[in-house]
Amino acid sequence: MPAGDQGVAAGAAAGRPARGARALLTVAALAVALAAADTYVVVLALTDMMAGVGVGIESLQRGTPIISGFLLGYIAVLPLIGRVSDLVDRRRILLWCLVVFVIGSAVTAAAVELPVMVGGRFLQGLGGGGLVPATLALVADLWPPGRRGMPLGVVGAVQEMGSVVGPLLGALVLAVAGWREIFWLNVALGLLALVGVAVIRPSAPARPPGVVNGSPTAHRASAMAAHGPTGRRGWLARATAYLLAALATALWTLTLWAPEALTTSIELGVPFVPFDPASASRVATPIGAAAAVATLLLVLVTAPRWLPLLLRADLLGATLVAIALGSLVLTFSTANPEEEVLGPWGVWLLPLGAASTVAFLLRQRLAANPLIPEGVVRRRVWPALVASLLVGAAIVAIVVDVPLLSRLTQGTDETDAALVLVRFLVAVPVGALLGGWLLRRVGPGLVAAPGLAIAAVSIFAMARWERASLDEVVSTTLALVGAGLGVGLAIAPVNDAALADAREDGHGTVSSLVVVARMVGMVVGLALLTSLGLRRFHLEVGTLADPTDTDALLDAAVVQVQTVLTGAGYAAALAAVVALALGVRAISGTRPDGRDAARDVTARAQPSGVAWWKR
Repeated sequence: MPAGDQGVAAGAAAGRPARGARALLTVAALAVALAAADTYVVVLALTDMMAGVGVGIESLQRGTPIISGFLLGYIAVLPLIGRVSDLVDRRRILLWCLVVFVIGSAVTAAAVELPVMVGGRFLQGLGGGGLVPATLALVADLWPPGRRGMPLGVVGAVQEMGSVVGPLLGALVLAVAGWREIFWLNVALGLLALVGVAVIRPSAPARPPGVVNGSPTAHRASAMAAHGPTGRRGWLARATAYLLAALATALWTLTLWAPEALTTSIELGVPFVPFDPASASRVATPIGAAAAVATLLLVLVTAPRWLPLLLRADLLGATLVAIALGSLVLTFSTANPEEEVLGPWGVWLLPLGAASTVAFLLRQRLAANPLIPEGVVRRRVWPALVASLLVGAAIVAIVVDVPLLSRLTQGTDETDAALVLVRFLVAVPVGALLGGWLLRRVGPGLVAAPGLAIAAVSIFAMARWERASLDEVVSTTLALVGAGLGVGLAIAPVNDAALADAREDGHGTVSSLVVVARMVGMVVGLALLTSLGLRRFHLEVGTLADPTDTDALLDAAVVQVQTVLTGAGYAAALAAVVALALGVRAISGTRPDGRDAARDVTARAQPSGVAWWKR
């Protein structure tokens, strides 16, 4: 073993992370924070963005895809990205996710049509969502068991900070510029993160590229996916791909930019004339069609490099999961939580999602290499997934119904009502850091369970709020901060326990499943709790002597909020019970199969060209 790798192995044996690990984690965590902030950055800019693509404020419902498109991209491909990150170097996944995020930000910034803007937001979600499981799995690769608590807490904290940073970032940019500059800033920051990930190389690689269970076949397949064919044919394919990529980039830039000097020219403006004379589309033009053809050719030429990898990761199974999760997201994210449970497409999407789920389960049983390999989800991974699901339901109830109560009882607008949540949103990342620090001393169950118990008590206190309760600063602050700290305390322990019991070749898959569980909990939890709240509201209205009494209707609406928060309290309490199964003993450097973690890190520190054939 080279001297440098011996030093890394010695550091691992001493419980230290690989040299350069903290620098890489810092850049990756900042990228996660940027992507998380993008989830909320449109809160203040949504109406301006709609106006920018010709949608008036009177058609607010048409702007919903700007938000749901991002969520769809964020959640639908998480399992596939998690699995792919188990087959290739994590850094490569981070790099490509950042590339997609930057492209999506640029498309959004340049959009003058709603479909183009939604497509850009989808790409942003696609790239941003993939950053989370890849970064969590990177922690498992670069830190030995027992030392992952604080880095996992950092990742959880920066992810939660997005809910605070996003609206603030949007407000700051809008104070001095327009909404497009928000996304151009994303492009600049994303490129900086891209350079950082590309430059920083930890002394011990995240894993020997392509080595899965020490299989030479896996090594060769991954090498082919990473570098493509070799020799003269490979050089020609790469040169063609670079030329097509440059051509597609130039054509799309001209299509979306549509410089006035060209579009108004009699000689040069023909490619920019829409196919439909009545349309003002920039995409449905000859130059837009040329850009699409160049992109299609690029996909076909590069397919031998990435298609075998996706097939190995079970592209069919991932597609079925994407359809199921996408149906779920679109069904509930397009609904108005104050009035309805299902969105307008729910009648069609829910059966489609159910059929896709059944097909995926069959695929899992019958496929030789399924999306979620056998034995990856085991031991403490199960309670981690259940706890994450329940925590998602509790969080979304607070995020939606506390501002709703403010609007009902204080007469605030949406922006001022959202400010009520700042105390909760700030407390969550603080709790995440504290939870990561505590994991060095006690087991994940003894950190997560008390934290979630505190959250449950705090949420039950919120469920008792009356019409004048939000005017009482001290009591509301205690409840909001308690809920935020409690939820935050559970973030690092849930991830730590899941990664500790996951197979070595399944860290990316398990990390993505934890994130998916939480997102599903948020989407489904909001639907179920809102359904209960609306039912209680209608029961209260049914008992009124005068159904037109505004004051009595307001009381009924407050009861609706109380019902939702009560359900969230039960979800947090149940999560606290489940969290006890995460373990009460601190995670040590011994794997679930009894092998020493330092030995695993030492093996990963060997040059990849030697490691796979020795096994």
